Order: sequence, then C-alpha cells, then structure tokens
Amino acid sequence: MKTFQQPLSAEEEACCIRHMQEEGSERAREARALLIERNLRLVAHIAKKYQNLDEDMEDLISIGTIGLIKAVNTFDAAKKIRLSSYASKCIENELLMMIRGRKKKSKEVSLYEPIGTDKEGNEISLLDIIENEQTDILESMERKRNTKKLGELLYTRLDEREREIICMRYGILLSGKRESGGTFPVQIGCGEEVTQREIGVMLGISRSYVSRIEKRALQKLRMGMEGAV
Repeated sequence: MKTFQQPLSAEEEACCIRHMQEEGSERAREARALLIERNLRLVAHIAKKYQNLDEDMEDLISIGTIGLIKAVNTFDAAKKIRLSSYASKCIENELLMMIRGRKKKSKEVSLYEPIGTDKEGNEISLLDIIENEQTDILESMERKRNTKKLGELLYTRLDEREREIICMRYGILLSGKRESGGTFPVQIGCGEEVTQREIGVMLGISRSYVSRIEKRALQKLRMGMEGAV
C-alpha cells in the first residue's frame, strides 16, 4: 500500500488552520492542500477497518479522502478540538455511506424482472406474484399481534443499548410514542439493516461485544414472546 507522509505537529496544524482563514489567498490554498496531504495516513488507518467487508482498499481510501476533504473544508477551530478527531468522524461517515449504498443496491430486485414462467410458458415477475397473492386473514392478525408485543418487549425487557443494537441490526423502526395500552408501534424491516461490524464502529465498541449484546437481547425477547403465548 502507498506510504503516506507523517501527520503535522499540533503547532504546524494550528498554523495551517490560521492560514486557511485568509480566504482566497494562495497561502490559504497551500495550507488546505497540506492539511489534506498530511492526514491521508489517517484515511488509510480508518479504511483498514473495513477491508474484511470485501471492499477494495483503493476504493476505501478514495472515498475516505472525500470525507477528509469535507472535514478540512468545514472544520471549526473555535470548537477547540484537533482536526484529526473531527476528520475521523467525517471519514468514517463517508465510508459507511458508501458501504450501505452498495449493500442496498445489491439487494435491489426489479419488480418487473422475470423470475420464472407459468404453466403456459408466460413469464412471471415478482409484481405478478405480489398482486395475485391472497392474504391469509388469521396469519395477518397473528403477525400484527406479535409485532405489537415486540414493541412492548423492546422497552420493557431491553436496556437502551440492547434496544439500539437490535433495532439497527434488524431494521426495526420505533415511533417513540406510546399507543393506548402502553405499547410502542413497531415497523419491522422498514429500516436499514446494519452489520455487527458497522454497529461496532458507530458505537465505538468491538464487533464481538456487539454480538454478545445482540445474543443477550434476543434471548430476552424470545423469553418474553414465549411467555406471552
């Protein structure tokens, strides 16, 4: 992998940031370019976290660099934090957006795309099946009852961290507002599913710790659902 230059010292960074405030000047442009160049090592360091997600390292660094550029352009020295701290969040956000976008795109299936043929040899699309499928009333009622119970258990059985991880992992959306009867409306599969590794990055904990919390939370929910039957 390409070797990047060492980062600037705190004094050098502060000097560049001051020069950047000279809008439109040549010195401001040079300072901006130097801040980006000398923080590319940070981009590579963060990009390594996502290598085992089957992403090309060159692509990760390219996207991460976009996050770095955004960080340099929007950095506010008045907040009294190092540029590297602010840039780390911008770089990770850019990488996560790319990974989620690719994951979502890979799951997309056209409703009009043929998925087979009927007895007469005519092509059948997913849309044909959806339009012709008859909903079982009893099954629909049971699903609605279980979903309502799940909304209650997410708040009564899980702590805040467990609830957050379960909702992210399985794309569960909560309204945050109680219905009559003390339950929370739940929409299963309406949110975006997030991997354990991505959750770990967002929450600043290890993937294995996310896995343990998820396993513990699912056990609590399972016991709650079984007790409701």
